[in-house]
This record gives sequence, structure tokens and C-alpha cells, in this order.
Amino acid sequence: MACAGAGTLDAATSIGEANGMVTILDTVTNPSNRPRHPEKAKRPDSPILRKPAWIRVKAPGSPVYRETVDVVRKNGLVTVCEEAGCPNIGECWSKRHATFMIMGDTCTRACAFCNVRTGFPGPLDAGEPDRVADAVARLGLDHVVITSVDRDDLEDGGARHFAETIRAIRRRTPATTIEVLTPDFLRKEGALEIVVEARPDVFNHNLETVPSLYLTVRPGARYFHSIRLLQRVKELDPAIFTKSGIMVGLGETRNEVLQLMDDLRSADVDFLTIGQYLQPTRKHHPVAAFITPEEFRAYETIGKAKGFLLVAASPLTRSSYHAGDDFAALRAARRERLGR
Repeated sequence: MACAGAGTLDAATSIGEANGMVTILDTVTNPSNRPRHPEKAKRPDSPILRKPAWIRVKAPGSPVYRETVDVVRKNGLVTVCEEAGCPNIGECWSKRHATFMIMGDTCTRACAFCNVRTGFPGPLDAGEPDRVADAVARLGLDHVVITSVDRDDLEDGGARHFAETIRAIRRRTPATTIEVLTPDFLRKEGALEIVVEARPDVFNHNLETVPSLYLTVRPGARYFHSIRLLQRVKELDPAIFTKSGIMVGLGETRNEVLQLMDDLRSADVDFLTIGQYLQPTRKHHPVAAFITPEEFRAYETIGKAKGFLLVAASPLTRSSYHAGDDFAALRAARRERLGR
């Protein structure tokens, strides 16, 4: 939850302005008094709209859910499920499906939609890749999703840490398929190549929204850089599935979403996820609209017609939601397209 602490906000500084980036770092030295989103503290509150009937989830609490919590805690790991306040955590963790967020819980970017803590992150934990691999083994995962915070403070943006985590999982559970959801590695020369060389089965990088909203929703990123990143993955290793995701309800138009689909297909992206944006706090970007299930089904139909191997579109769709089942569907769709 964002705190409106003016004293703390005064300690927040912006880095990378010479490069045109809007990256907020919280330099407060006492983490116990640090607000989660110092860069949002002075923003005016925006109303949180009442959720429609089609957005309902069950509260977590099954025995398997508690087992998943226990594995995550004992291994000292962070999950995006918790940090981003994912509405599907009860369902996914009840199936032992947790999405691990490496390189800490603090992001160097300040996206207007995101609930992950922003500030100045700590040093990398060299033991984290092996602990992630141990958790994957303990949970018995056939497919795992590894994501991270943005680490603009690192020379390689954290690419080597991604690669080390992939290799650690391969050593511990060779049969587990691995999906990475990476930052954009903006101005990190050679970083993408490091991750691709480690050969994840799926390379995911989210566009998040349409280009006209980037300045207000995703100010530290560049839309066409993200498109090029995904295209470059295919150039480096055509066997890797590529994937991207967006949120709708941020203020985009239908035609903008369709153009975004074309942009992704021009980069030969295989899989697109589309989900409803849900506002984490009153300080975050407001929900402009709740998209109906019928509209989501229409996006899915259009996306498949445009050539994606797979499109997942629903109010509760998130990047790693049903990722294992989707990976199996991706492989089947590729075999069918190749006539094998």
C-alpha cells in the first residue's frame, strides 16, 4: 500500500534522466519506514471502481496452498504472485504453481500500474538460483515461470542471474520446462543474448499496454524496443517460444489493441495474453473500463486469426496463469502448424 509520507518522498531520486528514462529510486536507508511506492505518494487519489460480477475469485486457504507457502518461505524466495497482488494466487498455489521473482522485491522502475515495491534494490543473492531450483523440485513442477524486478542498476540488467537460475533448474530437475518473463534490458548491450543462450523453453516479455499510454503507464520503457527484443529472440533461437502480454481497461481503444497484435505478429511472437487491469491502490493508474467477457472472447478470436499459435484472453488472465497447460498447447499448435 502506498504511503503519503512527504519526508520519505523527498528522499526519492530519479536516475537515468540523461538517457530519457523515468526511473525512480528510493534512497531511504531505513526499510522499516520506507513506503512501498514513494514516487506515487503525492499523487491525488483516484476512485477505485466497483468490480463487476464476472471478476470474482475464491479466497486462498486449501492445504496444498499452505504447503506452497511453506516451500516459498523456507527457501527464502519472493513470488510475483504476492508482490503484484495477483487475484489468481489461491487457485495457482493450490496447484503448487508459484511464479518466482528473482533479484529481490524492489524494482528500479516506477510503472503506474504495478504494485511491486519501487526503490533502490540490494545486491544480488548468489545462492538464489539454487534455492529456486530446490523449490521447483520440492513443488514437483513440470513447468516453471521465472520473472524478476527491473534491475537498471546492474550492468547486464540481471541477465546473468536469469541464466544461472535456468541452469540451476536444469541441473536439479532436467525434465522441467522453463519460462522466463524478463525486463526489457533497455540499454544493456548483450544482456538478451545471455538469457537466450541459456535456452529457456519460453521467452516472455510483456508490452503491458498500447504505445499511446506508455508515457503515463510505463514511462521507463520503450514500446518499439520491447517489440524488437521479442523479434531478436526469434532471430537468435527460432526454437524458443516467444510470448507477450497486455492489460486492457487502462484507456486503450480496440483499434490500438488490434494494431498491437499486428506489431507482435510482425516480430513472430507465438503467444499473446490479455487480461483486465485491476487498480492496486488509489495512487495507481485508475481503471478506465472493465472489459466484458464477450470482448475478451472477440480479442481471442481475432488474435488467432492474425496468426498467433495461442491467445489467452479473459478478465483474470495473467502472464503466468495456467502457464503449464498453455505450454503444452503451444507445442501442440506448433506441431499442427508444421504438419508433424
